[in-house]
This record gives sequence, structure tokens and C-alpha cells, in this order.
Amino acid sequence: RKGAGKNSSILAKSSVIVADDVYSRLNLREMPLHYIRQQRCGYNPVHDELCHQHDGIAVLSGEYDGQHFDVTGGWHDASDYLQYLPTSANTVYQMLFAYRENPEGWADEYDADGRKGPNGIPDILDEARYGLDWLLKMNPKDTLYFNQIADDRDHRFVGKPSLDSVDYDYGKGGTRPVYRVSGKPYGLRQYKNRSLGEASSVGKFASAFAIGAEVFGKSSPEYASLLASKADTAYSYARRHPGQSQTACCVSPYFYEEDNYSDDLELGAAALNRLKNDPTLRKDAVNWGRMEPVTPWMGADSARHYQWYPFINLGHYELAADTAMNPSTRQEFIRNLRSGLERVSRKGRENAFFNGLPYIWCSSNLAVAFVTQAMLYRELTGSEEFREDETAMRDWLFGLNPWGQAMIIMPESTGLPTPRDPHSAMTNMKVNGKPGRDFLIGGLVDGPVYTAIFNALWGVHLRNKDRFADFQGPKVVYHDDYSDYSTNEPTLDGTASLLYMLSKLCSTGE
Repeated sequence: RKGAGKNSSILAKSSVIVADDVYSRLNLREMPLHYIRQQRCGYNPVHDELCHQHDGIAVLSGEYDGQHFDVTGGWHDASDYLQYLPTSANTVYQMLFAYRENPEGWADEYDADGRKGPNGIPDILDEARYGLDWLLKMNPKDTLYFNQIADDRDHRFVGKPSLDSVDYDYGKGGTRPVYRVSGKPYGLRQYKNRSLGEASSVGKFASAFAIGAEVFGKSSPEYASLLASKADTAYSYARRHPGQSQTACCVSPYFYEEDNYSDDLELGAAALNRLKNDPTLRKDAVNWGRMEPVTPWMGADSARHYQWYPFINLGHYELAADTAMNPSTRQEFIRNLRSGLERVSRKGRENAFFNGLPYIWCSSNLAVAFVTQAMLYRELTGSEEFREDETAMRDWLFGLNPWGQAMIIMPESTGLPTPRDPHSAMTNMKVNGKPGRDFLIGGLVDGPVYTAIFNALWGVHLRNKDRFADFQGPKVVYHDDYSDYSTNEPTLDGTASLLYMLSKLCSTGE
């Protein structure tokens, strides 16, 4: 660069870092936590304000209807202020899994309330415990599990969470409804879900509590003991109530359409087995895992919204990594991991980007799930078979795609092409004189969808000229536009799923 003269500024703007430790130099390990922290409900450290302090009144909850339960806390799910057990429990598991697998190098720059200042605890554990504390509130009795706070009436308000003025029939800005996990279809108005059981949600309670007990076992033994007991009770309950429980809709037909549950029971049993080394739990986990050898979206052309959730079956990994397992059974689950990767890889060979994903709503989550599964498979086997596919999907997330756009909201200083106009109330705010977008750093946006999905969703439009108009194909679209919630909205669980991938990249550089 020396002697570049008048061209030096151009070189500076177009320069890139090439180094083995580039991911850690950019501090990508901690980046998702910045987004997750500003999603906090109850006390929000970004705004330094309290919100949603009256939650909630039980609805569609049988004998508990009309009763008040303290379910304050937790995280807002996306750019609205609903709160869902399935995505929050998965967020907790993803955090603690990332920490457990890569425990070194996590920062301590924030306290337990999410305010600036160290407290001697890695920030990722502070954040995970914040979520676990809320899960405990959502399970106030051994036979009572709540699934959701608020519903799609929430979308009538856009603004600071402390000013939320939506009326859920209890007065503007008052208490919000809390929905029980249900084994039957339900909804307060004309739109209903298709729930058939309770195990998908209660199984997620079990796995989150179990990994929490494992990770906090030494630092907080009493807390860990409580979590272990709750995990055991939740798994037993889920086992007795098989089937999927979906989230509740009200004034629109949109909800999380989860259609599987054996993966949740598998992970719950496997996570508990890590605590108890119990042959019965190990056998249970294997049997549940055999019900769904491959997560069904892998190799599929399409799927409904969150139909196969979580998008990665970490239960398969837990069994494949269990050294006390029969060697042939371990190999069976390694083959299951490989089968999913192979199906996606085969489809990816049909295009220049090696992207074999279905372009459904939240396709970015699928990309992270694929990369994570490929990394875990490579770690288990030493095989480089899917390295090229893994690299292609990782690079897709960082901008090697038809739009030249990263699917992660990055600091401008990285030089990566990052979403400028994400679908979030924060985008149009200023917080202490700073642009609200700065607080969304680390968020994973939904990613491209089939054009047919974009055209069919209620309320989706563009508020600005499409700067990617020349790159939109007839089949798939992505818009860096606030008004396109189908492709440019950051989400809680999608962002949390980045933590393992980024921590691994920061640790190994590959």
C-alpha cells in the first residue's frame, strides 16, 4: 500500500483480510450474542427498560384458564414480541452445546443482566441462564407446560417493547395470554393449528434442562440439580404424550407447523443419558432416533414453515459421539448424519453454488444446520467427503450467493456485504444516539425464499426500490428491504444456531 498515492483510499475500501485466524480477528464468536441480548424480554439492557411485566393469563389451558402465571423474562422471538417455547428452548440448547463443545475463548464483557461490565462468567452462559430461568417459569407445575406468550395480534404494534400497546382483551399494553402446550388443535379465533401431541415441546424442555444441568453442574450445583430434576420429569411426561404440539395462531393462518417429535424425545433422552449414564435412556434415545433417521427437509424440494424442527437433529450426534454405545449403533447414527448430508449434497450439484437446500421461509437456518452437521460429521469420522459442500454453504452465508449478500448482519467494518435494511423495529430507531441497526449485529436473516412463497404471504412488499432486481430469478428471491419479513427478518433461534459454527471457525480457522 506504500506509495499508492491518490488510489490509497480505494485500496483501503476494497482490501480484505487473508489469515488463518480471520474469524477470531473479526470477533465472530461473540457476534450472535449481541443480537440475542437485545431480544431480551422483561428487562431489556439495550433500552435499559422493563417490558411486558404483566405476563400472563392462561388461555386454552383447561382448568388453569384465566389464572395468572408469572412468565416474565425470556426473549422475543424475532422482530415481533411473541415468545415461543420451541424456539427459545432450542436457543438455550444451541448456546450450551456451542459452549460445551468449544469451551475456550468466550468473552466476559457483560453482566447477568446484559449490561456492559464483566461478572466473572462467560457471556454465553449468562445468556443461556437467562433463557433457562424463563423455561422454569414456563413449567410452573410438573404437569403444566406453557408453549407461547401472546399471539399474532402482536403485529399491530411496531416500536420499543416497553411501549407495546396491543390489547389482548385485557386492556392496551396489559397482560398477554400464555398458551399451554396442547395435544389437540387450538386457536382463540377462526385459525387453528394442527397439534396432535405434546412431546415435541415438552421434549425440548427436557433437553434444554438436561444440558443446562450438565454445563452448570460444577459452577452452580444447586441450580443444576433443579434442572436435572425438571429434565427427568419433562422427559417422562413427553414420553407419555407423544406427538407434535404446534404454536397458536389467532388472526392469521401463520404458525410454526412442526410435524415431528421423535427427534425431540431422542435429544431429551440422549441429553439426560449424559447426566445419568442410564442404559434405559440410551436405549430410548436409539429407538426414538430410528423413527426419523434423516431430518425430512434434507433432500426435499419444499416444506411448510418450521415443519421439521429443529432443523438439525443433535440427538443423532449425541448418540454417535457416545463412547459407551455399542460400536455398531454408533456407526448407524454416523450413517444417519451422512445420509442427510449426502441428500443435500446431491441436490447441490445441480447449481453453481452447491446449494441443495429448499428455499423455504428461514432457508438461512437450513444452511447453518447443514454446515453444523457437516462439521460434526467431519469431527466424528475425519472424513473430508462433504468439505466442499460445507465450505460452499458457509460462504453462501457470508455472501457467496446470487445477491452477493451476507445473510448475517455484520459490522460495516468487516467489509462484508451485509443487510442494511433488516425487518426489525430496531432498524428505524436510534438508541442513545446510535442507529438501531447497530444493535442487530450478529442476527441471521431468514434468507431467500421461493418466489411463490414471497408472493403468497400476507403483507409482504417492498418499501424501497429493489437493489437486487437484476439478480432476482423467476424461482427464488431475496430482498434487503425492511418490508420483506420473509427474507430479511433476523430470528432468535436462527441466530443462536450460528454459535457452534462460528465458535468452531474461531477455534480452528476452518
